[in-house]
Amino acid sequence: MPAVELVGVTKRFGPVLANDGVDLAVERGEVHAVVGENGAGKSTLMSILYGLHRPDAGHVLRDGVRVRLRSPADAIALGLGMVHQRLRLFPGLTVTENVVIGAEPVRRGVLDRQAARRSVAELAGRYGLEVDPAARVGELPVGVRQRVEILKALHRRAEVLILDEPTAVLTPGEATRLFGMLRGLTAAGVSVVLVTHKLGEVLAASDRVTVLRGGRVTGRFVTAATSADDLVRAMIGRSLRARGASLAVPGRTASPSPSAPAGAAPAPYALEVRDLGVHDRDGVARVAGVSFGVRPGEIVGIAGVAGSGQRELVDAVTGLRRPDAGVVLLDGRPAAGGREERVAYVPEDRAGRATAPEMSLADNLLMGEQRAFLLNADLVRRRAAELVGRFAIRAASVRTPISRLSGGNAQKAVLARELSRDTPVLVVEEPTQGVDVGAQERIHALLAGARDAGRAVLLQSSELSELRALADRVLVMFEGRLVAELPVAEATDERLGAAMTGAAA
Repeated sequence: MPAVELVGVTKRFGPVLANDGVDLAVERGEVHAVVGENGAGKSTLMSILYGLHRPDAGHVLRDGVRVRLRSPADAIALGLGMVHQRLRLFPGLTVTENVVIGAEPVRRGVLDRQAARRSVAELAGRYGLEVDPAARVGELPVGVRQRVEILKALHRRAEVLILDEPTAVLTPGEATRLFGMLRGLTAAGVSVVLVTHKLGEVLAASDRVTVLRGGRVTGRFVTAATSADDLVRAMIGRSLRARGASLAVPGRTASPSPSAPAGAAPAPYALEVRDLGVHDRDGVARVAGVSFGVRPGEIVGIAGVAGSGQRELVDAVTGLRRPDAGVVLLDGRPAAGGREERVAYVPEDRAGRATAPEMSLADNLLMGEQRAFLLNADLVRRRAAELVGRFAIRAASVRTPISRLSGGNAQKAVLARELSRDTPVLVVEEPTQGVDVGAQERIHALLAGARDAGRAVLLQSSELSELRALADRVLVMFEGRLVAELPVAEATDERLGAAMTGAAA
């Protein structure tokens, strides 16, 4: 009997059919991966399983018994837990306080701190989730914080654990440790639902896979008996040029870095950073003495664990933050203060930085260009429709608020806007974060096209396979400093991982 089962689940949002008669059975003690393109219905299905949405048809069975999930509280009471992609912890509280909050052991009406610490330590030891119960969460690496989220669910007696894109912010070593921990959980009888777009992770970590496309199940696989190409065909209805989780980039050559003819001077930098320094509001150096350059027709990647200074560096390059030291040069001229018009920018934070969520897709696609269209609504719609077709953006209409698009389609809309701008420099953060494998292929091809058209591309990504597929050189940041610069041919997981954690590269 499955630990949890969804039977004939259908969910509509107005005219959009998000789930169409979906069946999903998760056995006790297995890792069951759920994969599909953006907009395939994965998030909606998990939201129904966790009580965030109610199905229009179909039902949920828990240990064979039909249940009603009206809220996450109902799900938690039935032994279901969820770890979201964006961790929901209080950085100022300790590990113990975060784990037990809302489910505290009490003694004489007050929190029994000793019992709470013992409980957390016992849980961590039982499941191999190494963590210091007394540590303050805000001071922990992101991989350890994720363990705290898992412990929080286990403290509430979760027997089915839903993980939404769990490795999005982890280093390769942290991801490997996470999957080892998952095996410890399943050995103890916990069922894990793994929602991810990374096919390498699916093949390495899961026991079975369910594939969704267009809200319907298009494939069910035993992982040991399948391949990445089988999964891709079920996801998008065709094979990719490359097999597996890392995608080939059109036009990549054995020696991709731009080079000058013999005896000629190298091409000048389109983007150059010299001795850059950036401090936060408390005066702490977030970027310290960083120097590098990007030439036209070159992609330079930036790797580093979260919080290593990448965000502050990008803010300074794009003009969103004034550096405290050093200079940013564009085609040899100092960057102007304020938002730099010579730089196209695709931020990681789509909702907060890249889009106006309640404005239409058309308005977001043409943001900054409205004057050119003299606010002619028909011209705006036609230009927007052109970009929608060119960049394969899925939306009911160009009038649809961009907040209603899936994450991958919102990302393609931002890329469409920025790539269509005539700028010598393109800065891109996490271009395929939360994006399915079919969209990854398209986005990678677009970035390669920008490179081939002579643009200088600065690419920040937590996906090392993405950096290897696209970049000519990879820069590694650690604690605000540039600690390694590697040609792509030498940028192995081992060398990058060592540099990202401060060890010798």
